[in-house]
Amino acid sequence: MTSAGGEELERVLGEQAAYYQALGEDYLHQGLDLPGGGELARALEAFRPTGRVLELACGPGVWTGQLLRHATEVTAVDASPEMLAAAAARAGSDRVRFVRADLFDWVPDRRYDVVFFGFWLSHVPPERFDAFWSLVAAGLAEDGRVFFADDAYRTPDELVHGPSSSTIRRRLADGTSYELVKVPYQPADLEERLRRTGWDITVTATSGPFYWGAGRRG
Repeated sequence: MTSAGGEELERVLGEQAAYYQALGEDYLHQGLDLPGGGELARALEAFRPTGRVLELACGPGVWTGQLLRHATEVTAVDASPEMLAAAAARAGSDRVRFVRADLFDWVPDRRYDVVFFGFWLSHVPPERFDAFWSLVAAGLAEDGRVFFADDAYRTPDELVHGPSSSTIRRRLADGTSYELVKVPYQPADLEERLRRTGWDITVTATSGPFYWGAGRRG
């Protein structure tokens, strides 16, 4: 799948960040009502993210509360101050440490028992896939585990650069448009790529466009 390069990629990533910042609380109404969405929460519950948990791209805290059901503490990272404020209000717990950071250049300051990210991997440009997983490894304890949830859902209207491009266009309710990265991974292909990158992660499809991955370093 093709992706933007150089300055063009930086522009798209800037628009991606601006899109989610502008989306704000409307993020809470995105996507999970599609078939298979409820399977993700049940899979995370069965995974039981215990101990110290790092949540990457936490957004408005959709998943943070579920993580707190099992975690001793959560460090939640996001680039948007608006999203972090919404997440803090939603979590309402002193067991969460919120960190504002760009995940494309952030380095964890400690190790965690679990690294979690929901609906973020598909927004990582293909050429930054390996670098992102190096970040995940840097945040994991030696026997740490990983869980992620995502989807491969892209509407025909979003595919302004064609289905072979990882860049799509989305619009807010007011009509403002933004370009962003959306990589439609297929579970088997993603699992194989992770194995080649040194991870032992099983990627499971739901009955809809969603999937989740769970495992650890190989």
